[in-house]
Amino acid sequence: MATLFIADLHLQTEEPAITAGFLRFLAGEARRADALYILGDLFEAWIGDDDPNPLHQQIAHAIKALVDSGVPCYFIHGNRDFLLGKRFARESGMTLLPEEQRLELYGRPLLILHGDTLCIDDAGYQAFRAKVHTPWIQKVFLALPLFIRQKIAARMRADSKAANSHKSMEIMDVNPQAVVDVMEKYHVQWLIHGHTHRPDVHTLTANGEPAYRVVLGAWHTEGSMVKVTAEDVELLRFPF
Repeated sequence: MATLFIADLHLQTEEPAITAGFLRFLAGEARRADALYILGDLFEAWIGDDDPNPLHQQIAHAIKALVDSGVPCYFIHGNRDFLLGKRFARESGMTLLPEEQRLELYGRPLLILHGDTLCIDDAGYQAFRAKVHTPWIQKVFLALPLFIRQKIAARMRADSKAANSHKSMEIMDVNPQAVVDVMEKYHVQWLIHGHTHRPDVHTLTANGEPAYRVVLGAWHTEGSMVKVTAEDVELLRFPF
């Protein structure tokens, strides 16, 4: 058996091929897993569990079917869907996890997170992240009428896209020392994350020993997952 990890699907009604690919994945490969972990940015945007978008209901039902089949599903918030809450988790059967989670799989300790907290060289983004993760700001935002939240979210996405166009690739990537620090904090030699959309397996040194950082790819034109078994940790691509 295997445990599967995915991230950065950025599901939205404008990208039906990605949605169809994810639904096939849930009905196929995921059904044979011990568990599925979604490491953030499942959706392109999330403005509240009360959003009546039919896509959200469709995805909730599909994930619930996976969970009901005996495969537990766990979710770590991303920078796009950090407001995904208990209502959607209940409807989908997902278990919400903290932003950093240490696991012990098949005798292998590893750490999972979305990945944006490692990009500490991007000071502008980190300041923005700290602001929108403030509980009272989230409470005020979620209390606004849905149409106002939609307009705010659209403006924030546009501003983010414009800001990122002026940033170097290095600034938007993870900070190497931040990676080592978090791996040593949790005493692990394996780290799995998404966010950067740069799929790869990086070797480094942590805790005085060889260590590995596995980066999930985004679901743009194909699927990306990490498969962890008792024998190996594999970064895999597959067609929708």
